[in-house]
Amino acid sequence: MIKFTLKCADEHAFDSWFQSAAAFDKLHGAGMVTCAVCGNSDVHKALMAPSLRSTPEDAPAPAPNPAEQALALLKRQIEENSEYVGLNFAREAREMHDGLTPERAIYGEAKPEEARKLIEDGVPVAPLPFVPRRKSN
Repeated sequence: MIKFTLKCADEHAFDSWFQSAAAFDKLHGAGMVTCAVCGNSDVHKALMAPSLRSTPEDAPAPAPNPAEQALALLKRQIEENSEYVGLNFAREAREMHDGLTPERAIYGEAKPEEARKLIEDGVPVAPLPFVPRRKSN
């Protein structure tokens, strides 16, 4: 795993973990790396200091970061109490807002321009601080 400090075109800085540098390059090239603050896909790596391990390899892992624990709890609660609608998120959210379908808790994925349009139109949506796990049949 590798952590990169990233910045979007709007100068929002945030950290994100990737399986490898190659995984980041692949996801970034596919437009799947977006700003954790505003959803902008114009993201680049920011200047970072290297992180060096100061403990022996067989030392116990450090205690989990409280913020990471909170994010993991939030992710679990959302996944357990909401319906994953995948790439249909923008359509589903709009239909609920317009009263065409019953309201329910949903989460999924939307392109940045779809998310901006929902927000501009007053549809109550918010970006998730994690990438949803795609569910299969």
